[in-house]
Amino acid sequence: MGIFSKLFTALKGAGNEMGEAVIDTQALRILDQEMRDAKEELDKAKENLTKVVAEQIGAEREVKRLQKALAEYEDYAMQALNKGDEALAGEIAEKIADLENELEAQTGVLNTYNDNVRTLKQTIRETDRNIKSMEREVNVVKTTTSVQKANEAVAARFSGTHSSLRSATDSLERIKEKQQKKADQMKAAMDMQRTEGSSGLHDRLREAGIVKGNAKSSSVLERLRAKQAGANPPPVPDIDV
Repeated sequence: MGIFSKLFTALKGAGNEMGEAVIDTQALRILDQEMRDAKEELDKAKENLTKVVAEQIGAEREVKRLQKALAEYEDYAMQALNKGDEALAGEIAEKIADLENELEAQTGVLNTYNDNVRTLKQTIRETDRNIKSMEREVNVVKTTTSVQKANEAVAARFSGTHSSLRSATDSLERIKEKQQKKADQMKAAMDMQRTEGSSGLHDRLREAGIVKGNAKSSSVLERLRAKQAGANPPPVPDIDV
């Protein structure tokens, strides 16, 4: 029996875990449904409150009617007493007693309605405040759940050697590297083109005799001396006459 008892306990525990897992996965849906149910109950409470308030208004109107009737019959009784009509005064007194009993009963009903209305209004206010607070918490939970799901998706995609985001990142780096190499090659080709273009032009000018090449330092020095002599001629000696 001990083994079967432990097995039953284990199965019961597994069932509870499965049930909790289902509840956890459907937590937001359950919360939304519970909030809808609470709002429906609140709407019913407000509807019932309007009915009780209507009964309260009717009770107030009846109490005022009885109070007015009592005042009138008390005045009638006083007039009968003033006239010395004891029989009529006694009959009016019976009517006044009935009105007072009815007023007392109706006042008790009105007080009950007043207490019920006050309690219902307070309960409705607290329930409405609790529902709004719960709605804010549910919105926070939904937002947090959405953010966590997004983070989990990013983490799942980026984790691992063969993840899609990592592969995309590697491909992006390879593309950037190829583009840089191509840019370097184009720059080198343009530099070579400028160098070759300048050298070829110089060779063509030398072949045409416009530019002389293979200049020597001695010839350059002689040319510079001649240029200097022409710029600064020797002074003319003074001649005595």
